Amino acid sequence: MSLDTDDPAFDPHAGPHGPTVPLDLLLDQVESWIRHDVDEGDKAELARLAEAAGSHRHSTAEHAVAELRDRFAGPLQFGTAGLRGTMAAGPNRMNRVVVTRAAAGLGAYLAAALGRGATPRVAVGYDARHRSADFAADTAAVLTAAGADVLLLPAPLPTPVLAFAVRHLQADAGVMVTASHNPAADNGYKVYLGGRVVTDAGQGAQIVPPHDAGIAERIAAVGPAADVPRAEDGWTVLGREIVDAYLGSVRALSDGAPRTLRVVTTSLHGVGGRVLARALADAGFTHVVPVEEQVDPNPDFPTVRFPNPEETGAIDMALGLASDEQADIVIANDPDADRCAVAVIDPTTGTYQGAETARSHGWRMLHGDEVGALLGREIVMRSRGKAAPGGGRPVLASSVVSSRVLSSIAAHHGAAHATTLTGFKWISRTPGLVFGYEEALGYCVDPDSVRDKDGISAAVLVAQLADRLKAAGRTLIDALDDVARENGLFLTDQLSARFDDLERIGDTMARLRSAPPRSLGGAGVAQVLDLSAGVDGLPPTDGVVLLAADDTRVVVRPSGTEPKVKCYLEVVEPVVPDASSYDVGRMRVAAHAKLDRVKADLRVALGL
Repeated sequence: MSLDTDDPAFDPHAGPHGPTVPLDLLLDQVESWIRHDVDEGDKAELARLAEAAGSHRHSTAEHAVAELRDRFAGPLQFGTAGLRGTMAAGPNRMNRVVVTRAAAGLGAYLAAALGRGATPRVAVGYDARHRSADFAADTAAVLTAAGADVLLLPAPLPTPVLAFAVRHLQADAGVMVTASHNPAADNGYKVYLGGRVVTDAGQGAQIVPPHDAGIAERIAAVGPAADVPRAEDGWTVLGREIVDAYLGSVRALSDGAPRTLRVVTTSLHGVGGRVLARALADAGFTHVVPVEEQVDPNPDFPTVRFPNPEETGAIDMALGLASDEQADIVIANDPDADRCAVAVIDPTTGTYQGAETARSHGWRMLHGDEVGALLGREIVMRSRGKAAPGGGRPVLASSVVSSRVLSSIAAHHGAAHATTLTGFKWISRTPGLVFGYEEALGYCVDPDSVRDKDGISAAVLVAQLADRLKAAGRTLIDALDDVARENGLFLTDQLSARFDDLERIGDTMARLRSAPPRSLGGAGVAQVLDLSAGVDGLPPTDGVVLLAADDTRVVVRPSGTEPKVKCYLEVVEPVVPDASSYDVGRMRVAAHAKLDRVKADLRVALGL
């Protein structure tokens, strides 16, 4: 995306780390943006900032100039994650100008890909965040004017419903307006390709190269947003039948058994609450209690600091309700319901020390790798004796930062395994896929229907597994012990650091490459792999893998959606097939202590 390139004040080379634009030229850029903006509120906001920048009050002017410099530091970049950023006026923010030009660029890309005379079909969905409905409406209006057949979802709905619609409706593209689990101030724009544009195993998945660069090039060629044609009507607003069709695909995963499981759910103020309730009811679950304070969509996310189940405290209300309800399991979705968190009682984590809480009673959230192992084992056992889509052995896939346990599970059950780059845009396009996951609570359990992570269908399958175990007098913790007996104990954790100064992220990665730690948790580092050079057939990506002599592994990479450096830690311990639950529990305690030592070594190595 670019500003009005005919304006002499526009400097296409000025970016976040480029030369500082003189104040008079910066204000010229602001004025140019205001002239071409399509939103009156955004125009007024920028005008107030520009006026404040010229204020005689030093502190007011200083703050306004800094804000404008950040907003005009460069365009919000379109890539494989689409767009994501803070909502506000300016090129480095999410707003109607940026979305209008993104939609126009996507329309031009589809027209070129399909050729003269073809009508692109595009499904558009949106969540309940601030401005999501506006951004979806802008997308529908621009694409319709560009000649596309636009199918707009009927209400704020989960991302998996949009991903389902792309395949179900044979759409050539899909757009989902969401920032997933980001803070309330953010919004985003995910793009899927399918239909006649992508016809291989990635049909209906999020974009990857070269499509991202191709769309970005088309966006850059779009003129001022105010000049982009937009239709007043002509798109189709779908009915609830699209939700019914999605729920029908989820219902097909049910085993139809009678249910006794007691479930507490939370949607963290997102759009998944009602859909999850219907999916669980369709699968026969009758004792399902939602966290009422969090069940209705609320774009301000008032009861959580970050609307991400992984964040400390995010599911505390659900855990407390689970204790009151004597529930067997807690299921939490993130705000767009493409992720699924699971919490259970683990007797080894309870304590009588300190304040009495749900956690002191033993409630803990399972790590994403633990749920991935359980679901992977469940699906590969269900797939036994069946050919994968397209023939051959069924394939389980996981990202390079996820646990290696899935590879072991696949081998144990005669299936194949694929390691991919981080992100479901890579995982979900694996040929022959029957299950894919990554540790950040994302699971693809029905790739024929949804080529993306899906927190609704994953919730139904994990609840079904927990219910079957309960009928046998067992729990998900017992099932994890079974995984350890069959494959060894793979225990994972994460260390992350958030940065206000983005330059420190590059500095941190450079420090690791130049001076990697000599040992991890007491074991010598035997191998250092730089993922930017491409490893084991994977495309190059910014990351470093450290492998210790005792099979401890650490993967360090910058986050793709947040200003963080993330470290993914894994220790592996052999387990004999007849080990008791007590023995496996003791090994977990020892492995956790080892993970703590690895964390300490990493903090020193990264200067955190």
